[in-house]
Amino acid sequence: MNLFSRTSQALSKTVISTEQSEWRDPSISPVAPPTSGAPSMARLWPWVGLATAFLVASTTQAQSPEPWKQIPVPPLHAFKPAEPTRIELPNGLVIFLQEDHELPFISGTILIRGGSRDEPAAKTGLVSLYGQTWRTSGTATADGDILDDRLEAKAATIETGGGVALTTMSWSSLKSDFDSVFTTTVDLLLHPAFKADKLQLAKSQMEAGIARRNDDASGIAAREASLLVYGPKSSYGREAQYATVDAVTLADFKSWHDATVVPNNIILAVSGDFDPAAMEAKLRSTFGSLARGKATPKFKADFTGPKPGVYVVDKKDVNQSNVAILGLGTERNNPDYYALSVMNEIFSGGFGSRLFQDVRTKLGLAYQVSGAYGSSYDHPGVFEVTASTKSASTVAATQAMLDEIGKLKTVPPTPDELRKAKEEQLNSFIFRYDSPDKTLNEQVTLAFFGYPKDFLEKYKTGIESVTAADVSRVANKYIDASKLAILVVGNQSEMTTPVSTLGKVTTLDITIPGTPPGGPPQQ
Repeated sequence: MNLFSRTSQALSKTVISTEQSEWRDPSISPVAPPTSGAPSMARLWPWVGLATAFLVASTTQAQSPEPWKQIPVPPLHAFKPAEPTRIELPNGLVIFLQEDHELPFISGTILIRGGSRDEPAAKTGLVSLYGQTWRTSGTATADGDILDDRLEAKAATIETGGGVALTTMSWSSLKSDFDSVFTTTVDLLLHPAFKADKLQLAKSQMEAGIARRNDDASGIAAREASLLVYGPKSSYGREAQYATVDAVTLADFKSWHDATVVPNNIILAVSGDFDPAAMEAKLRSTFGSLARGKATPKFKADFTGPKPGVYVVDKKDVNQSNVAILGLGTERNNPDYYALSVMNEIFSGGFGSRLFQDVRTKLGLAYQVSGAYGSSYDHPGVFEVTASTKSASTVAATQAMLDEIGKLKTVPPTPDELRKAKEEQLNSFIFRYDSPDKTLNEQVTLAFFGYPKDFLEKYKTGIESVTAADVSRVANKYIDASKLAILVVGNQSEMTTPVSTLGKVTTLDITIPGTPPGGPPQQ
């Protein structure tokens, strides 16, 4: 409430109080409206006072407009995340320990180099099937279903998974149950019992997902975007098919496990309520005797980006379009990473970004619009600008997004845009690392991909040093509209302007190849 509102409210109460007391006092007669001459001052003085207060409040406001802006904002503190303890055993296994005594829990994660990007193309889906079957099969001494019952009784978990660059095992338990749960985890890590029925269950679930692959327009758009940016032969673009899933065997799992689960291929992180010296001794005793093996080679690949053009998936059963403008992004170790992050925030960082304000708010051409100049740790991310729009406005929305991309190169950020973008980046960054667990996870990830351990500490300085000139420079250096692909997934019959007005059109065939076991051919 501003000064004028508070003064008006106080005067209103005074007027009501004066009039009420005047009518209650029997010695004072009600004042009749005058028939001639000057009006009664008893009636006028409250309004004179109110007018005076209005003038005073107005003058005060004119002298200090928006007083909340005068509140001093202190600078951010220096960013010093809690450092986990790093230990490397003679056999190459790396351990991170992070104490956290807030709750009586202990959790751990084992990262193993080698993921789906390293699997044979003819067996695409192998690592995902491996990650699921590993846990559900259990060990030579405890079936996976028995493990489920034992862990549930302790409110504990052990999980395994297969990713693009790695496979993982994780566990969590009460501090009092750590020894037994950890023993089971190590048994599963070193002595898995891959079983045929669990592999068949995993295959059935993956094949069901393949069969539903074309049901959702947004899912189609995401899949085809990766194919366009990275290429169908790239491990980041290819998809599991019925034939590649059917080709996976239990022998493949054993070969994969023997090749990847070696100590110099592993990073182990433990956090929670434990004594560091005792935990280190336990981990050294458990893993120190393992023999070093052949580590997974460092990932290498060439990324050329999408072939420019307009690519269309004609989906007849929808009344809106999913549009994506696509190109290659960058890696986080790029010296221009900080300037690109600020540029991305100005361009597409939220409700106040150029993209949202112009395409959605001002033009009303999209239900949803977003963008990102993606950055990955050891390969280029994806530069993407996406929107969901009604069929009739497909081309108009796409053109508006292209216009905004062009403005990045020609319209420098205003001082206000630059300030807000840097503040948003710094504020969101701090909240990503506001607990020991979050910081530990990031430090483990940095170590996994070979980044320096002070990478996080440099972020604040890196963002703060970005200038408007830097933003314009990286926009002109990294964004080339002639190298971008346009993907449209929608109903062409409902588009009032044909997509061919955007360029040469290539119609994508999304037919699912092959036949699932026991099922009809897929269309």
